[in-house]
Parts: sequence; C-alpha cells; structure tokens
Amino acid sequence: MKYSFIILLMLFLCMTSSAQNQDRLKVKIYCTNWGMAEPWDSFCAKVKDAGFDGIETWLPGSESELRDMKAALKKHDLSLGLLSGGGGRTYSEYLVSFSKNLETALAMKPDYVNCHTGKDYYTFEENKKLIDEATKLSEKYDLPVYHETHRGRFSFAAHVTKTFLDQLPKLRLALDISHWCNVHESLLSDQKETVEQALQRTGHIHARVGHPQGPQVNDPMAPEWKSTLEQHLAWWDEVVRIHREKGQKVLTITTEFGPAGYLPTLPYTQQPVASQWNINVAMLKILRARYN
Repeated sequence: MKYSFIILLMLFLCMTSSAQNQDRLKVKIYCTNWGMAEPWDSFCAKVKDAGFDGIETWLPGSESELRDMKAALKKHDLSLGLLSGGGGRTYSEYLVSFSKNLETALAMKPDYVNCHTGKDYYTFEENKKLIDEATKLSEKYDLPVYHETHRGRFSFAAHVTKTFLDQLPKLRLALDISHWCNVHESLLSDQKETVEQALQRTGHIHARVGHPQGPQVNDPMAPEWKSTLEQHLAWWDEVVRIHREKGQKVLTITTEFGPAGYLPTLPYTQQPVASQWNINVAMLKILRARYN
C-alpha cells in the first residue's frame, strides 16, 4: 500500500511537471543580418554557434540569394523572421507595394513578419488602410504581422501610436522603444500610461537600447549606460510578464544593434567604437539568462 501511494505520487508530480513545461513561455531569439558582409552559409553557421534560434532579415532581392538563404537556414536549423515594407512616389504606389511585399513575405511562411508601416506624414486614414491590409493578410495566412515602432513610420512617436492603438483593437506592435526614447528625448517617464498600453499590445521585441539623443547606445554593457539598459530591460520584462499572464506560448525577440553608421563611429576613420556582433551576442546572453 505504501509503495502504491509513492508510485501514484511520483506519477502525479511527473504529470504536473509536464503540464507546467507545456504552459511555459518559449522566448525565441533572432539575430539581425543588418550589416552582414559574408555569405549566408557562414553567417548562419556563426549565428547558430552563438546560440540564436533564428535570423531576422528583409527578403533577398535575387532568386540566387534567396536560394542561398533558404539552404543555409535549413542546413543550420534556424528559424526565420521577415521584415517588410513599401515604397513609391505616391501613396497609391506605396499601398500596392506594401501589400505585394507583405504577401510575398507571408508566403515564405516565416515565424512572423515585422512591418515598417506607412509614413509619419501620411494621414491617420492612409496609415490605417495599410494596417487594415496587413491585418487582412495576417488572417489569410494565419501568421502574425507586427508593426514596428519606428521613426519615419506611423508609429514614430508614443502619443501618435496611442491614437492607433485606441482605435484599432487588432493592431499588434513590434516594440523598438529605442526610437521613442530618441523622438521624445527621454526615457518616457512622463508617458507611462501610453508605454504600458504599447507593452500590452506588443508581440515582438527589437532588443536595442536607445537613449534621449539617439536610437542606439555605443555599447549597452558600458557602465555609463547601466540605468538606460535597466530601463529597457524593465520594459521587456513587462512584455514577458504579460505574455505569461495571457498564457502565450511563444515570444519572439530580435537583437537589433546595427552596424557602423548606426553604431557610432570615430571621426575621420569611421571606425565603429564597438563590435556590432559582440554587442548582439552579449544581448543574447542577457536575454537567455533572464527569460530561459
């Protein structure tokens, strides 16, 4: 009888542990290929070796490069997140381009598509039409489409994005809050309610650290950026908490520190003041330790 009780207890604990594991949020971390200056195969090998789950990229412009990318992803067992946007001289041209590019991206069946949506000078209705088109395509392909908080887009500022969030309940954000820090020249302490609303509607994170004078610190590991890094981590922590509270299974994050030019450089020589690759790997390690 005693042994039967122990066996039943062990079975119960195993089942409970299994259920908890099934309910656990999986945080998938992607590496940007922004600034990549090597073949897809060697880049993906490096990304896999560093411990990333996948890459985030714009679709290659040629069929041969697309084949190389797909082969490298398969060879190194990496997931794919895609960026998409639009272009054109007029709004009508932009709308057609935006829709076509997004549908092409979704047809690749990535984990998600992160859109650079609209223009900061388009009207509310013009940008809304783009977001509605993205929502329709997201539902058609049953894949998540997020809209990045980005300078120059409809979502360039926190208070402007709030208007869209208030009126479009299906709008989901790719949170790159570094842009808002730059636009508002602050760490947004005076817009806490708006930021909280954005965090509630975030489906994807760009883990780059911005500051009041720019969208990217020179090196987030430097001691002078400690409080700035901690503020960004607090925002990302809240997104993770919200996902867990809502029972979400997956949260995607891209380490998106950019190359020289976006990364500050020295005068005359234009040498970057830090290593883009090392920064993105360091951020990967912080996120892994924090969320997995």
